[in-house]
Amino acid sequence: MSAALTLAGPDHIDTLLALVEKFHAEEGMQSTPEKRHAGLAPLLDGSPYGCVYLIGPPRSPIGYMVITLTWSVQFGGLDGSVDELYIRPGVRGRGIASEALVALPRALAGGGLRTIHLEVDKSNAAALKLYRRAGFVLNENYLFMTKHL
Repeated sequence: MSAALTLAGPDHIDTLLALVEKFHAEEGMQSTPEKRHAGLAPLLDGSPYGCVYLIGPPRSPIGYMVITLTWSVQFGGLDGSVDELYIRPGVRGRGIASEALVALPRALAGGGLRTIHLEVDKSNAAALKLYRRAGFVLNENYLFMTKHL
């Protein structure tokens, strides 16, 4: 099974909405169909704030990855975050997520990105291991904080 990345477009919305719904349910995230659509559609339509990659065959993806973009003075320009990464449960444990995360910098570097970040539950040992294997390092001095508007 391949972790080939394909930039998703508007014609992938239905497939992605189904995958996002499964991911959010699995993670216990509170979301609605309207919020999921509002969060995905602009990225698929070419929004400058991010993009979505299908993982695996575009007609029948085995997962997806959402990248959001920001600007960082500290890192010298454009940086991004892995907002969501999902692999279907039936194909997990085969190195697909690792392969996708290794391919990601090559896909994004051409767009001028300087850094890529991600958020991980500190109690999720498997995810921490995966992300470390892919070259991500823990920022011991910083905490990710949120304020809902």
